[in-house]
Amino acid sequence: MPNPLVMDEIELIARLTRSLPTNASTVVGPGDDCALMDLGLADHWVLFKTDAVVEGVHFAKGAAPEKIGHKALARCLSDVAAVAGTPTHALITLALPADFDPVYVEAIYAGMKELAGRHGLAIVGGETTTNPERMLISVCVLGTVVKGRSPLRSGAKPGDAIFVTGELGGAGSGKHLDFEPRLSEARWLTDNFSIHAMMDLSDGLAGDLRHMLKASNVGAELLAEAIPISRAARLAARAGSPARPPLLAALTDGEDFELLFTAASQEAVPLLDAWKKRFPELPLSCVGRITAEPGLTIRDPKGVQPLAVHGYVHFQKS
Repeated sequence: MPNPLVMDEIELIARLTRSLPTNASTVVGPGDDCALMDLGLADHWVLFKTDAVVEGVHFAKGAAPEKIGHKALARCLSDVAAVAGTPTHALITLALPADFDPVYVEAIYAGMKELAGRHGLAIVGGETTTNPERMLISVCVLGTVVKGRSPLRSGAKPGDAIFVTGELGGAGSGKHLDFEPRLSEARWLTDNFSIHAMMDLSDGLAGDLRHMLKASNVGAELLAEAIPISRAARLAARAGSPARPPLLAALTDGEDFELLFTAASQEAVPLLDAWKKRFPELPLSCVGRITAEPGLTIRDPKGVQPLAVHGYVHFQKS
């Protein structure tokens, strides 16, 4: 008999955060990519974010240590990008098994230091502890964002165009360890256009878009032919047995760490044109529209039907 107390990640977060204490400085609390706080700065809010990577879940045992360090910090920076922020300081908590290799751990920190240096981020301390069997790295980041210029998940409006940066799917072939957080791209977007809602894609378009729709109390229709599928996803589909459709990979694989955002439909063409000039090496795709009716559908050559697949969820119930 199923355990009635078993719940997935989304249900657990909702249960744990429903009655958390707050105070007058809290602008945005649980439920978005970063917490935002008004700590008295004239023109900026302070942002606060924590994330963790676990051996065997987010990286394989023996993976290239510099890439582990890069990913550990980049996951937090991708969430900072999702609120159009600028990271400033980080703390690192490192939990290691008793037989850890100090040279390997130093190389993990080298990966973090290289990424931090490129974004002017100071690593100002942290904690070390023992964790039997496997490594865990938790990163906490502070930063700032211009007041009123942080698009939240809850801002999508009926009629908005839906955009994604880059290409989706197949991250497990390597991108999940060396992706680049879209910090400058997100700030450029909010500096030049009215972005209604934004988040990063960590658990797959099919899952993360649903979070945005729920927060905004709207629905969406995706256009299958417009979804940018990565070469890695297409190659994996041909090599797999049984074959896995590339579109399914783009919708559900997760760990893309691209930006998902919405803007008014009349801004779509000017935004796409300006993007091509500013970021010619990074694709930007309009993949659908926000609807007033709830639910998520997809349009393909067969017509429009409900999108049944979901993205990655921790503690997935069987």
